[in-house]
Amino acid sequence: MQPFTTHTGIVAPLDRANVDTDQIIPKQFLKRIERTGFGQFLFFDWRSLPDGTPNPDFELNRPEYAGASILLARRNFGCGSSREHAPWALADYGFRVVIAPTFADIFFSNCFQNGMLPIRLDEQDVETLFQRASSGPYRLHVDLMAGTLSDDADFSREFQIDPFRRTCLLNGLDAIALSLQQSDKIAAWEASHGVLPVSDVLGNTR
Repeated sequence: MQPFTTHTGIVAPLDRANVDTDQIIPKQFLKRIERTGFGQFLFFDWRSLPDGTPNPDFELNRPEYAGASILLARRNFGCGSSREHAPWALADYGFRVVIAPTFADIFFSNCFQNGMLPIRLDEQDVETLFQRASSGPYRLHVDLMAGTLSDDADFSREFQIDPFRRTCLLNGLDAIALSLQQSDKIAAWEASHGVLPVSDVLGNTR
């Protein structure tokens, strides 16, 4: 997983509340187990017209938001089913940060497992960012170590992240990488309890 320390990017404002995971990545595209290849289908029903051409009215299709890597949304972002494909699609598209007043709990956790930073800000601050991002390319600077979010003008806010999750993001550690850090202890426990190493078990099943 790619470490997250600081990030500067264009903000794409998605002025919608209660965006659920089926809107983020529709169910018909959940046919792969790899984490890549989903970005092209992100917000598919909103990004595309019935004939398959890009919808010019959808935010991500507007030229001023081309290359955006910070998504701004309203409350309860990522609600609905718990599919991890939702953060996969956002990350594959190029988003590193999602800002909203509130997130669905499982989506919020899945973001950290996929190297993406979800930031909670209060409604008034989110409204300020929507106003600034609506007029064209608007950049924000995110510093995870300092826990700060700022622009090139006068906007600057602190945000709170659980220390464990922050450490994992800073070091690019997902659940598997965390387990591998304890590989010596795991091997010692397996040996002391007469348990075959996972590598041997897998080798015997091939």
